[in-house]
Amino acid sequence: MTTLKLALSILSGVCWTIVYIEGIRLGFRDKSYAIPFYALALNLAWELVHTYLGFRAGVDVQTIINAVWFIFDLGILYTYFKFGRRYFSPGIPASSFPSWSILILCASFAVQYAFVLEFGASAGGGYAAFLQNLLMSVLFIQMLVSRGGTEGQSRTIAVCKWIGTLAPTIAFGIIGGPRILILVTGILCSVFDLIYIWLLSTWNKRIAALKAA
Repeated sequence: MTTLKLALSILSGVCWTIVYIEGIRLGFRDKSYAIPFYALALNLAWELVHTYLGFRAGVDVQTIINAVWFIFDLGILYTYFKFGRRYFSPGIPASSFPSWSILILCASFAVQYAFVLEFGASAGGGYAAFLQNLLMSVLFIQMLVSRGGTEGQSRTIAVCKWIGTLAPTIAFGIIGGPRILILVTGILCSVFDLIYIWLLSTWNKRIAALKAA
């Protein structure tokens, strides 16, 4: 079981790293950002907190993966600050974009630290990771609809995000449990991720059909 969990953790690490690298590439290509900001802020906070805690406790595979994720997420954060102002909520002054973004980042760190204090590093990290992952799955769909197009998005990101979440769902929701909250949120992530993959795959055809109607 331990070997299988390790293999699933590595699979998740590889898939999410592809998500982040592709996100940086698409961000610069499309002058956009590829991860919904509220989920990105929570991810960054999670990765920083658990990289720090992991190195304090002793380096393991997951800690190294967390550190790699954090570095690449900084690249996506850069594209957010560089290109994200044009997506900022209408009716709110554009000058509020940096301060609002920093506030969300600070709030995300507070939430992640609260999970650790309340549940401990291991359980708190797991619960927080899957809840923010579910938020990301929903926000990807919202991002596609609100942008009205696929800029900053790709099936590579969608499929790797799905597999990268499914692997730890099996590893920690089934093999290491069952841990019901992780299993339920992981299954819901798959539901929304598959919807997002389908929407991306059919988006251009549906837009063309609407224009032709």
